[in-house]
Amino acid sequence: MAEPATISPATLLKDELDIVIPTIRNLDFLEMWRPFFQPYHLIIVQDGDPSKTIKVPEGFDYELYNRNDINRILGPKASCISFKDSACRCFGYMVSKKKYIYTIDDDCFVAKDPSGKDINALEQHIKNLLSPSTPFFFNTLYDPYRAGADFVRGYPFSLREGVPTAVSHGLWLNIPDYDAPTQLVKPLERNTRYVDAIMTIPKGTLFPMCGMNLAFNRELIGAAMYFGLMGDGQPIGRYDDMWAGWCTKVICDHLGLGVKTGLPYIWHSKASNPFVNLKKEYKGIYWQEELIPFFQSVTLPKDCTTVQKCYIEISKQVKAKLGKVDEYFNKLADAMVTWIEAWDELNPSGAKSAELPNGAAK
Repeated sequence: MAEPATISPATLLKDELDIVIPTIRNLDFLEMWRPFFQPYHLIIVQDGDPSKTIKVPEGFDYELYNRNDINRILGPKASCISFKDSACRCFGYMVSKKKYIYTIDDDCFVAKDPSGKDINALEQHIKNLLSPSTPFFFNTLYDPYRAGADFVRGYPFSLREGVPTAVSHGLWLNIPDYDAPTQLVKPLERNTRYVDAIMTIPKGTLFPMCGMNLAFNRELIGAAMYFGLMGDGQPIGRYDDMWAGWCTKVICDHLGLGVKTGLPYIWHSKASNPFVNLKKEYKGIYWQEELIPFFQSVTLPKDCTTVQKCYIEISKQVKAKLGKVDEYFNKLADAMVTWIEAWDELNPSGAKSAELPNGAAK
């Protein structure tokens, strides 16, 4: 029998989880999240002009970092943190000292379930992270650890313990996370479908990871959550979370960790400009036809037993195989190495992810 995760009310893990928010504006959106977020510590990463003052509503426990802080803390290694792009959020992952991270965009609000009740997205992410994943065999009733579900007939008993969950990927009502061409042909489309499901993404399957409603176990996978080089001075944008997701999934598969997607939903309030998005994305739309086969073919040697070792190995393969696609990937591969060096400098004790027996990754 699969036991559902027993979760206490909203302040679960309040001393073990940081909420990371990238922003260029005042954080009035936090008022709506106050009942759910106020017990937690916030890390706000201010993008753009560091002389601008960002206002945070009263009563929240937070630290705020702008570009000057990033440069001061990382020195020359600050070059790996994107500027004028929400990819800068990964700096918050690096400076956090907590076991878990939840990251959300400032245009995301509390959604309602079909009964009209406010959804506590953070609580659901925590439930997802604290219950196992099943990447090696698909369960047709989806997450067997949820109340009212279980493993179906024919599911191997040897796999029913599952594996640790590293990532919980939530979804969005209202404005879907579409690319620019899809936005342009479906300007009025809104997601109104609430699907009450959580599933483990199977081993060997990549997925498009969206960073606007995302939680992860920082100790298990944090060092792989690098959102790349995007935005100012770079030929590409809006692929920061995609890059992190592809790298993370390959590493989770190798180390025998799980990635879940589905609940919780947030309400995504505003559609970004599709013409601006197209300008940011167009190289990525072209390049991804080479990037996906690359990540599908990445193999990591058995001696890659930590996230850091895996990530450095992927950076070498990026340089060797994608460097010929465009010079940008040589630059990105170097930044991946810089990211790991900076991560280990800021997280010296226990920074090196625990050695994981990747025997599970058959």
